[in-house]
Amino acid sequence: MPKTAIKFGTDGWRGIIAEDFTFDNVRICAQGVADYVKQSGLSEKGLVIGYDTRFASEDFAAAAAEVVAGNNIKAHLCLKPAPTPVVSFTVPATRAAGAIIITASHNPGSWNGFKYKSEEGASAPNEIISQIEKNIYQLTVDSYQLPVKRLVLDKALKKGLIDYLDPSPPYFRHLAKLIDIEELRKQKLKV
Repeated sequence: MPKTAIKFGTDGWRGIIAEDFTFDNVRICAQGVADYVKQSGLSEKGLVIGYDTRFASEDFAAAAAEVVAGNNIKAHLCLKPAPTPVVSFTVPATRAAGAIIITASHNPGSWNGFKYKSEEGASAPNEIISQIEKNIYQLTVDSYQLPVKRLVLDKALKKGLIDYLDPSPPYFRHLAKLIDIEELRKQKLKV
């Protein structure tokens, strides 16, 4: 059972790496999301799993993907770190049920976080977050822990329950439709 209750705040749950933000707690959160996806009848759509460049984010994302796969839900694991907007864009582009993103956004480097994005790629509404939190609570209540289902990465890849995806090219193609990149280059702007 987690030392402190896993509570989602503004756009997710955050904790200090190796204190509250542990592999066990990430797996519990991923199980809560997987249960929500199954309860909502969205399992066949799969989930996008993204992460940022913080310490061990890629490993935490792989742990979340293993849980998603263990629940017989396809995990589209990002091939490399990607900003939250890129991962969010990928959700409707792939017609996924949502996304798990490992990032602590603006928090200090010793922190990491777990975000859930809806089918639209947006921050999940309160009723969805409440259901996920309820699922997480049921996994950890009264030191009775329900099993977190998990399929190790290699086996999940072989079974086709995890695949890798690069979310950047479709995102940049979409941006190119919205802005004139050549015109921006001509401006010789310094950022």
